[in-house]
Amino acid sequence: MSRICEEEFLHKKRKKRIFNLFGSLREGMGHFSSMFNGLARSCSIQKRKSSGRCGDDDGRGAVDAMAKDAKKNDLILRSSGFVNVDGSNNSASVFSKRGNKGANQDCAIVWEEFGCQEDMIFCGIFDGHGPWGHFVAKKVRESLPSSLLCNWQETLAQTSLLPDIDLDSDKKNQRFNIWKHSYVKACAAVDQELQQYRKIDSFHSGTTALTVVRQGEFLIVANVGDSRAVLATTSDDGSVVPVQLTVDFKPNLPQEVERIIQCKGRVFCLEDEPGVHRVWLPDEESPGLAMSRAFGDYCLKNYGLISVPEVTQRHITSRDQFVVLASDGVWDVISNQEAVEIVSLAPDRAKSAKRLVECAVHAWKRKRKGIATDDISAICLFFHSSVSQSEHVHTVTTPK
Repeated sequence: MSRICEEEFLHKKRKKRIFNLFGSLREGMGHFSSMFNGLARSCSIQKRKSSGRCGDDDGRGAVDAMAKDAKKNDLILRSSGFVNVDGSNNSASVFSKRGNKGANQDCAIVWEEFGCQEDMIFCGIFDGHGPWGHFVAKKVRESLPSSLLCNWQETLAQTSLLPDIDLDSDKKNQRFNIWKHSYVKACAAVDQELQQYRKIDSFHSGTTALTVVRQGEFLIVANVGDSRAVLATTSDDGSVVPVQLTVDFKPNLPQEVERIIQCKGRVFCLEDEPGVHRVWLPDEESPGLAMSRAFGDYCLKNYGLISVPEVTQRHITSRDQFVVLASDGVWDVISNQEAVEIVSLAPDRAKSAKRLVECAVHAWKRKRKGIATDDISAICLFFHSSVSQSEHVHTVTTPK
């Protein structure tokens, strides 16, 4: 039997086992049945397009075909706008505004029905930096969702076939471990792919990546860099309070500076920037990166900079209202409490992200006179349908 025939045979056999397992475990598996349903639906595309695995070009091509189908069906938003699908609790407002430093190096994405599942949505904010930062940010925005989806499906399939795994015993923990493993693998793959992509010079340029996946009442948050996710929830007295879901990965954090120093990198502030810690090469006053984790920036990858995401989870309750994903241009001048109040008081959900960004722009002018305004971007992902709203559109694009 040739190698190609053998791989095709093993792939068909593996798919048959997956579908048999899917059929036998469908009842009583809750969210896991939804996972297998999404896997089965995506396999229908792979059956037409590919017999490869995630690490193979054909396997990645199958997921890219899913992304193409999603674009065709207007399920992916890459510009400022609003997503609100009939019959879904998910709605998302997106807005980005260029600062005074040149091209807008921020970009965003919202992908409805992520993984062919009606209860899943993917959101991401990417904040580029360096001469090629806007290209790096867009490249990672393009690559990361598909890579994550590919690794998630592969990890889910592999986990389901392990004889010692009881998916019913600890669904929440097992589900989180699958997502965490998938995110770590995806980020490593994307960073390696970016380094080999010759059309973009990412040696002195990079990007952050803050993303979330909502699956039903389960929220996964993955962060690389210093963008921030803040959840708005309702307190006992009815007021809206913030819950910060991510860590701003600045170089002076104890675990970050320890790693950088162990790798012979340096962390210090310039005299004219007190309090702004940056990462420097061992023997050069360069590049002075103001974060400790990023995609790209390969000049620092041997000196403590990493692209490993911090992955966390949260169970969404009836008290939780929305989550804000925003670049540091927001958080440099707006507090967590101010952000959730601005969004919650917005008269129109579709314009909530724009309202937050515009408030941040005004705060920059007021608090940082003489300093060029940063690019500022935000996504507001709402968890529950709004009774007062009458929008029943899929995507409405608003002007920047």
